[in-house]
Amino acid sequence: MSTPHEPGAQAPAQQASSATHSALHSRRAFLFKLSLLLNGAVGAVLAVPILGYIFGPALRKSSSYNAWVSLGPVGNFPEGETRLADYLNTVSTVSDGMTDKVACWVRHIEGGKFQVFAINCAHLGCPVRWFAQSRLFLCPCHGGAYYEDGARASGPPERGLFEYEYTIAGDTLMIHAGAMPTLATQACVKKPLIQIEQTPVDVANGKPAAERSTAWPA
Repeated sequence: MSTPHEPGAQAPAQQASSATHSALHSRRAFLFKLSLLLNGAVGAVLAVPILGYIFGPALRKSSSYNAWVSLGPVGNFPEGETRLADYLNTVSTVSDGMTDKVACWVRHIEGGKFQVFAINCAHLGCPVRWFAQSRLFLCPCHGGAYYEDGARASGPPERGLFEYEYTIAGDTLMIHAGAMPTLATQACVKKPLIQIEQTPVDVANGKPAAERSTAWPA
């Protein structure tokens, strides 16, 4: 018969201790892996909006830049008239609300010929208004005036109204609204835009500065 000090008597205790240690190790390993999985899931959930905020504009740029949007049926713009229209900004978000609408002026010349003008004055960007009686676009801010074809008539603006490129798809008037028409991105230009510059005053003769014109590259 073995005594408590003999090796045979210690074997069951060692086996029990080893089994307990193995079970604890397995449990700890399982809980560790579970915590890693949960932390990874939480991190992924938190990372999605952050990455969307950082990279979203870049990802939307190409599709928004090349966007064509509808201004409605051609019948909404009678021949010989100029009417106000609006479209949804191609880079708007849900939080923009009503501010995602962009206004423009549509001139139906005849048949399938249109002109679609940016509503902003080419001087400082105030919204211009169309006056059918005088057949002029007038800016309420600084007195800029434009003819019905968008050409500069008088006032501080140095150029005509900017135009959108347009097309007719079926019975719908479409405009290229991704690139807002500006000096940097001219959506539709039939002739070079003219930048008016001022030369220094001739102090000796006391004459006002003369104007010289520089054509912007198309």
